[in-house]
Amino acid sequence: MEIAVACPGRLLDLMGQRAVDLRGIEILVLDEADRMFDMGFLPDIRRILAALPAQRQTLLFSATMPPEVRSLVDELLRRPVKIELGDSRPVETVSHAAYTVEQTHKAELLLDILRKPESGKVLVFTRTKHRAKKLSVQLIKAGLQATSLQGNLSQNKRQEAMDNFRSGRVKIMVATDIASRGIDVDQISHVINYDMPDTAEAYTHRIGRTGRMTKRGVALSLVTQDDQPMVRTIERLIGKPFEKRKAEVFRTADWKSN
Repeated sequence: MEIAVACPGRLLDLMGQRAVDLRGIEILVLDEADRMFDMGFLPDIRRILAALPAQRQTLLFSATMPPEVRSLVDELLRRPVKIELGDSRPVETVSHAAYTVEQTHKAELLLDILRKPESGKVLVFTRTKHRAKKLSVQLIKAGLQATSLQGNLSQNKRQEAMDNFRSGRVKIMVATDIASRGIDVDQISHVINYDMPDTAEAYTHRIGRTGRMTKRGVALSLVTQDDQPMVRTIERLIGKPFEKRKAEVFRTADWKSN
């Protein structure tokens, strides 16, 4: 065997069964490093690293570089060469609009947006796994077809959520940045930033799920006063201001504020 490809947990299982021997490894590749942190794999990675020879080449790939990944780079790599690929500017087929809203009214506004008939498949982004799960449950209770994709789901549950969203059985998916990595679903009409991302590059990754294959897409952001600096940063990246939309919040009996 010359190449082994595995998730950290499965590789540890194979090591425990003595089915693989890592002492002769010459090249280590860590793919989607930021996702590994979100999924809680860091302890497993450290156990795997302890079984590897000190003399090796290490390659680390990550769509974003949060502080946790930078610390891993400092720990693992010696005099690393950093290579950045891709244009961070969003595609021109996506329109950008923002609602200024108080945090306590976000859930009501989201429900109002999602109930408009013109939307197709909708991808909603939250900052945390807990909020993604909670928000999807609230949407379901409000009578909408929704699911969530976040790091606490088992692989089977993740696959079930993706299959339902891809087929159209579920119209709305609530996801975190990391859990959504690799989503390739046709006909996503809207991407909604329930929580604004931490970086302008993360915004680009999010909205890249809509406006594909020359089709038009819509990116909507629910913006609080604290988000204004990030809004200005994103506007500089996309080269134009957000369309400003007025948030008309309607209180509904079937909704509990998030």
